[in-house]
Amino acid sequence: MSDIKPRFRTIDGLSVRYAESGESRGNEALLLSPWPESLYSYDATWSRLADEARLVAVDLPVIGHSELREDLLSPSAMGEFVVRIADEFDLATPHVVGPDIGTAAALFAAARHPGRFRSLVVGTGGAAVPLKLGSPLDDWVHAEDLTPFRAMPPKAAVAAAIADIHGYELPDVVREDYLASYTGQRFADQLPYVRAYRTELPVLSDLLPAIEAPVQVVIGRNDTVVPVENAEYLDERLPNSRLDIIEAGHFVWEEAAGAYAEVITRWWRAN
Repeated sequence: MSDIKPRFRTIDGLSVRYAESGESRGNEALLLSPWPESLYSYDATWSRLADEARLVAVDLPVIGHSELREDLLSPSAMGEFVVRIADEFDLATPHVVGPDIGTAAALFAAARHPGRFRSLVVGTGGAAVPLKLGSPLDDWVHAEDLTPFRAMPPKAAVAAAIADIHGYELPDVVREDYLASYTGQRFADQLPYVRAYRTELPVLSDLLPAIEAPVQVVIGRNDTVVPVENAEYLDERLPNSRLDIIEAGHFVWEEAAGAYAEVITRWWRAN
């Protein structure tokens, strides 16, 4: 049985799925779910993080069970929506945890809204320019024709992704939730978000040196989807950052949940 109890709220006309923990304990944190998973990606770290902060986890309106909208299918646009989410939940200056596709969105939000966030925890998302992406993400970003992806069985992409999680057995409720996130053409409809990396990451790169919020960058050493060079790229350009490399693959929040939670909670205590 998971401690995560999802609900839905309408934000800017969209049905957005979220989950909350208990009292604030002095800290507040907004958790952005990675792709192609959902807010249940925090199941393995939820209790540890909830001991430190009031948590609000969301399926961004491009993944999970939240409603998708075309104008949000880019990191910069999603960054603006991240601010809108924080406003909706009365999070004054929260910590933000944005792994995977949340990385660029959180950084855009921090760059364009100075002082809005207390700190960021990012990583495992594309960041380097020129792009340095592994398989299968690089194929998705650079494919000339999306027809083959639209021909895939609805749950094929997420099934392949979670099969690549090593050293951690997904609880049934988590696995079923991930799979239930994908029906019809939903995976293909989400692809424009990562395909926007080609034009948006160069813009973000120019913004990195001006980001005031402290940023913790964390990645798995054996990440073959988003290589470590992306995390190093961020750490070299952000003015107030720390880099931690954990012995894990891409799904570091599940494969090395204890170490991942330790990095986050240590960061929150220091900031």
